[in-house]
Amino acid sequence: MAEIAARLLQTAAKRDPDQKEFLQAVKTVVEGLIPLWEQRPELEEVMARLIEPERIFTFRVAWLDDHGKIQINRGFRVQYNSAIGPYKKGLRFHPSVNLSIIKFLGFDQIFKNSLTTLPMGGGKGGSDFDPKGKSDAEVMRFCQSFMTELFRYIGPNIDIPAGDIGVGAREIGYMYGQYKRLTHAVEGVLTGKGQTWGGSLIRPEATGFGGLYFASEMVAYQKQEIAGKTICVSGFGNVAWGACLKAAQLKAKVITISGPDGYVYDEEGINTPEKIAYLLRLRATCQDIVAPYAEQFPKSQFFPGKKPWERKCDIALPCATQNELDANDAAMLHANGCKFVVELSNMGCTHDALEYCQSHDMIYAPGIACNAGGVAVSGLEMTQNSIRLRWKAEEVDQHLQRIMKDIHKQCVEAMSQFHKPNDYVFGANAAGFLKVATAMIEQGCV
Repeated sequence: MAEIAARLLQTAAKRDPDQKEFLQAVKTVVEGLIPLWEQRPELEEVMARLIEPERIFTFRVAWLDDHGKIQINRGFRVQYNSAIGPYKKGLRFHPSVNLSIIKFLGFDQIFKNSLTTLPMGGGKGGSDFDPKGKSDAEVMRFCQSFMTELFRYIGPNIDIPAGDIGVGAREIGYMYGQYKRLTHAVEGVLTGKGQTWGGSLIRPEATGFGGLYFASEMVAYQKQEIAGKTICVSGFGNVAWGACLKAAQLKAKVITISGPDGYVYDEEGINTPEKIAYLLRLRATCQDIVAPYAEQFPKSQFFPGKKPWERKCDIALPCATQNELDANDAAMLHANGCKFVVELSNMGCTHDALEYCQSHDMIYAPGIACNAGGVAVSGLEMTQNSIRLRWKAEEVDQHLQRIMKDIHKQCVEAMSQFHKPNDYVFGANAAGFLKVATAMIEQGCV
């Protein structure tokens, strides 16, 4: 019922009127679940509870820069929902971080983690600290100060953070070291750890790998093959790198990457070991630009200040950040024959873009389903830590492929049950929500 969606959104907007990213996430979910409200109106009360986080921590992070001056940043951790397991989701260090963004990411994570079939609740954290341009010593001092506050709220059976934008292996290492210093415990309290101290193989590329597995299932569901498909990718970080690597293995062709400076078009495809390895080198420079790719590979072209969505492709993979693909971009993709939009960044498409895709016969799949590969392998890292074993890369990849196939299957079953063909927004949200809702109802008023 549209009335239920409107009431839920109205309540959320009344409580948090200035949190636009969070309200956008709530709007996408509650409006996307209208067919569910029509059959199960009693679940309105459960969704109303779920929209409100279980707890939120906001704290000051004071740290010394290399000049001996005290700097101040703000830290966040939202422990959103623990109905099906301990809180799980990454930490983001970026100047854009605020409570609205942290809440939207944590809210989406509830459904994403539910879909993985692993026992993980939803959470999110981070800081408005910017690692870009900082020395290793400055990053270490910030991470140690951040963990000095955060450590009291987390634990391997309570809340297990991971990495995200601005938080890679270096930052996870510094935070884990400080956690050990404070607690005198060696335990799987963080994921994304180094390979020699509890990390899982294929974790950096997991989101990209998982996204391609999901895209392959989507294409196969339409009785097509992903081999031979042309793909436009945005971004050039771990997600884009993993997507390029797995696309090459599946014999699809990625033709673009992008950054804040513009995008690169490589007609021959970003599909050789040399080109894919160069993406890692490009990221390691910390310059946040993609133009050097065109200098390294002269047959490609760089287009400053533009987005990759103007290129002809079969599949679009937003892999950079939230709201990077708007309705105008969707219209360009449609005009150029794109049939699938597979969201690998969190809320990578605006609500208008989502509606455009759905009204123009473009099959759109949301990030809560498509980009679950990262958190799935984080969950597998937790499993390896718990049983004190380390799996080979092939074993982790097989588990990941199975999980992504199962997520697609859950979406299809929900779409079929509620007669919503090709509506992956509904399928993902309904499947993820129903599992969490059942757990919440069985656990009582908490």
